Amino acid sequence: MSTDFADVHFQIMWNRLISVVEEQALTLVRTAFSTSVREAGDLSAGVFDREGRMLAQAVTGTPGHVNAMAVAVRNFIQVLGEDNIFEGDVYFTNDPWKGTGHLLDFTFVTPVFRKGELVGFFACTAHVVDVGGRGFGPDASEVYEEGIFIPITKFATRGEVDQSLINIIRHNVREADQVIGDLHSLSACNYIGHLRLMDMMDEFSIDRLDALRDFIFENSRRATLSRLSALPAGSYFNEMDVDGYDIPIRMQVRLDVSPDGVHADFEGTSGQSALGINVPLIYTIAYCGYGLKCALAPEIPNNHASLEPFTVAAPVGCILNAQHPAPVAVRHVLGHFIPDAVLGAVSQFLPDVAPAEGASALWNIQVSVRPIPGAKAAAGERLQSAEILMFNSGGSGARPTLDGLNATAFPSGVHAMSVEATEQVGPITVWRKEFREGSGGAGRLRGGLGQVVEIGANEGHEFHIKAMFDRVRNPARGRQGGRPGAAGVVRLDDETPMQPKGRQKVPAGRRLVLELPGGGGFGNPSERDPQAVERDIELGYLSAEQAAGEHGK
Repeated sequence: MSTDFADVHFQIMWNRLISVVEEQALTLVRTAFSTSVREAGDLSAGVFDREGRMLAQAVTGTPGHVNAMAVAVRNFIQVLGEDNIFEGDVYFTNDPWKGTGHLLDFTFVTPVFRKGELVGFFACTAHVVDVGGRGFGPDASEVYEEGIFIPITKFATRGEVDQSLINIIRHNVREADQVIGDLHSLSACNYIGHLRLMDMMDEFSIDRLDALRDFIFENSRRATLSRLSALPAGSYFNEMDVDGYDIPIRMQVRLDVSPDGVHADFEGTSGQSALGINVPLIYTIAYCGYGLKCALAPEIPNNHASLEPFTVAAPVGCILNAQHPAPVAVRHVLGHFIPDAVLGAVSQFLPDVAPAEGASALWNIQVSVRPIPGAKAAAGERLQSAEILMFNSGGSGARPTLDGLNATAFPSGVHAMSVEATEQVGPITVWRKEFREGSGGAGRLRGGLGQVVEIGANEGHEFHIKAMFDRVRNPARGRQGGRPGAAGVVRLDDETPMQPKGRQKVPAGRRLVLELPGGGGFGNPSERDPQAVERDIELGYLSAEQAAGEHGK
């Protein structure tokens, strides 16, 4: 076989491997019980070599799951021990420091055997609707309060599911059917990956993945380093303030750029919080690597070798390297700002690549609905309790050549959840879900718009929210003369202000109104194309008065 033909052969196998993990991920989407997985795509899937190094990931999924999982699989191997890995086993954990950063994410790892020999692993992660404790919110003072903690352990041993462990989980969560159903979906997801990999190995007449792994890693590493070698070497700094819980948080980063890699150091970042906004290092690594790779090597497939040149350090005990038993339930809020912090440093040496800051952190909301004591159901209806998780996104920052995306999740990449799917889960009504006029930051390129979401409990019910919102006091900053996006607002429909973080009751008969933040603008607003301004007015993105004030048109 000639070298050229061998390369083509391996490239075909590589593409086929990516299709295997895509089907793996779609299995999870199709079988999941919770809306966060099947509607929002809050999941990840991938295949790994025998040492736990990622060979390929599914495009379906989030960076916080995929890139954290790239580290987590090796944690599984280390904890379990190679002598304790058998055919038919399935392993899982929601350990925030060895998985993906908080208790609500379960990571499943399944060893793959062929002809009695271990050839690799499949892994997947998904967010479940409840893990007991205080639930999905930032109010806990220790991780012990946040829910049930499952260390790396066996979900199944040689094909037999541990029913005692399942029973313990079932009796420690509020939505047992949804949670247990999702755990089985995660296991099934890896099983489908295993079946499709066996089909692929049969087709190409191979019994090991070593040669394909070497081809993937060598080409990915070479392509990534080629991109980095063209960058101006040096150190670049950025800092940004975000709301935090009760006091502002300073995020500070230094990028050391060289032909051998990019190192991000978060020295100077605020210390860890007493409340659940802390971020384990594994999640910081995931989103920092994602931000760097998006800017510097976006076309190269995500795997161990393409991520390896991007390294991360954060001081022990800072809020981006929180130590056990720190509360970490809403680690995504600060974690989603890490790409903004990193891209601010990238903009100093690639000013025409890095976008402006965006809303960035998802405006997730956990709604706990309960019947009003003494209330009676209307004819043909019933009163019920429910835990409802809804994902909402503000606007992304304007890009150097394009406006920001409206109500779009960056960097998490999760999908918008439909109103119909949300209302089906429990007794609430989403009365309004629309673009927030004028919320995008002005600039030569406009920041993406946030949205307005209005929610109320159905008759006979009341609800509490677990708020986990940011960009209320520190809106997204523009770049190169662009103006900031609008700050977020949390209130009731009678204009009573609500706190952006923490558990709060929405009084019976009142509705919650969320005004999501917009993205920052890019470039001088006076340079915006007049036709683009007219189009914004026509579409209702901003008023004529606002256009005159911001653009002088």
